[in-house]
Amino acid sequence: MASSGFSWTLPDHPKLPKGKPVAVVVLDGWGEATPDQYNCIHVAQTPVMDSLKNGAPEKWTLVKAHGTAVGLPSDDDMGNSEVGHNALGAGRIFAQGAKLVDSALASGKIYNGDGFNYIKESFESGTLHLIGLLSDGGVHSRLDQLQLLLKGASERGAKKIRVHILTDGRDVLDGSSVGFVETLENDLSELRGKGIDAQIASGGGRMYVTMDRYENDWDVVKRGWDAQVLGEAPYKFKSALEAVKTLRAQPKANDQYLPPFVIVDDSGNAVGPVLDGDAVVTLNFRADRMVMLAKALEYADFDKFDRVRVPKIRYAGMLQYDGELKLPSRYLVSPPEIDRTSGEYLVKNGIHTFACRQLSALGTPLFMWQHWFVCDSETVKFGHVTFFWNGNRSGYFDETKEEYVEVPSDSGITFNVAPKMKALEIAEKARDALLSGKFDQVRVNLPNGDMVGHTGDIEATVVACKAADEAVKIILDAVEQVGGIYLVTADHGNAEDMVKRNKAGKPLLDKNGGIQILTSHTLQPVPVAIGGPGLHPGVKFRNDIETPGLANVAATVMNLHGFQAPADYEQTLIEVADN
Repeated sequence: MASSGFSWTLPDHPKLPKGKPVAVVVLDGWGEATPDQYNCIHVAQTPVMDSLKNGAPEKWTLVKAHGTAVGLPSDDDMGNSEVGHNALGAGRIFAQGAKLVDSALASGKIYNGDGFNYIKESFESGTLHLIGLLSDGGVHSRLDQLQLLLKGASERGAKKIRVHILTDGRDVLDGSSVGFVETLENDLSELRGKGIDAQIASGGGRMYVTMDRYENDWDVVKRGWDAQVLGEAPYKFKSALEAVKTLRAQPKANDQYLPPFVIVDDSGNAVGPVLDGDAVVTLNFRADRMVMLAKALEYADFDKFDRVRVPKIRYAGMLQYDGELKLPSRYLVSPPEIDRTSGEYLVKNGIHTFACRQLSALGTPLFMWQHWFVCDSETVKFGHVTFFWNGNRSGYFDETKEEYVEVPSDSGITFNVAPKMKALEIAEKARDALLSGKFDQVRVNLPNGDMVGHTGDIEATVVACKAADEAVKIILDAVEQVGGIYLVTADHGNAEDMVKRNKAGKPLLDKNGGIQILTSHTLQPVPVAIGGPGLHPGVKFRNDIETPGLANVAATVMNLHGFQAPADYEQTLIEVADN
């Protein structure tokens, strides 16, 4: 947090000038790995990124984008878009969702907070409903956290518990849902042996049920609402294990897109609809794919779909998913408090004479104001270079100096069907913003490598990478025209490795001899490339930072704008040679 005597005014960089427009391009899911046939970035025609990589070596480097470098508990934890963009924007490393929840569970602090005490009021006569992703991927949730919460809640008075599962197959191997369900069923059986009425009540695949984001497709959330709250779904089974095995046996079925189902008793009645007086906890610690459900659970004036029945419940999130919206208003674990992001600093330390308003109290001249244009990817990634970049904060720091533009995604199809997505449209908006001369920074996210990589379709992911490279060319050509500077990076890996591997690095095979497709993120480093006609000729990447990571990018961007970063930011990646 800012201390007394704090000022938003950034010192000028002693060697780097102001006044050059800077384009920041984030390639989602674009890591660096050994070239082979399963490295879609290597296979794809990517002449622009290849030229950056194989050009001046002092203008290309790799940084860590997973594990402790982005605030996750260990270096076995893959990075993700949320923590990646948090680090890119914040310039410092903050303990992130999984780590915060781990700490709260280990210390027992989670059970002493206002959020747990609030839902606990329903334990005596109501049901505790737990809704979330059943996975050990560590991107949105973790199975062991659910297990600990089940144990802790039952020991603290929960008499009736219903778990509403969402199968993964995206951050973990497709088909792993069966094993996760078996593990959970064993845990619930043990609770029943202790007199706790504990069952799985409903389920569905994460990409088809509940876990939409950025209001891309409310039908996904409605399917979840119908199954979880109303107890209604097209498929009914006596057990979750039967449900998952049966639905996975259908043609082209996979964990991500399993249809919604409910568990019924011998009379055919759903075993776990949400009723008046019940408590509901959404288990995911990552925010983006829980916000829409949180709105449906919490907002009295919700109008995105007909909820049919709105039970009077006590609802809490695992964390608060949107600090600006205060959503949800109750939560079990406090989120990281990310303050003083690079975005907020830079919007208060202008570059050109875009006179909008005065902050004389901070000693900033009236004529020194920065105007931003943020084209925040498609709807599927809307929020990454705004909400996450700005420290999990919605909205503008100053709407007179910032402009956020959303490019709508295709709806009703999976991303491998149209792998080019809207990359070129995003790039064209960024190009137009640069050429307009109105903006000092243009920041974009190109989602192709990640979103198509998650489908496991190698051929489509190759097409996606090619499209992203073409988009980068459009932006860099505009940078050239305006005499600007570019910084191209990524938030985590994905498309660079599409197969599961053994310890020797060889692809793993399934029982039929086929390769095991990897749909999750990776532990690979990501590139950072700088250049453009406006870049000072003496600028080069440093080689004295022991383990550079995404958090080092913020100070780097500040330098490119002609400023020194705050003293507590991670070090800049660049230095300026005297000659």
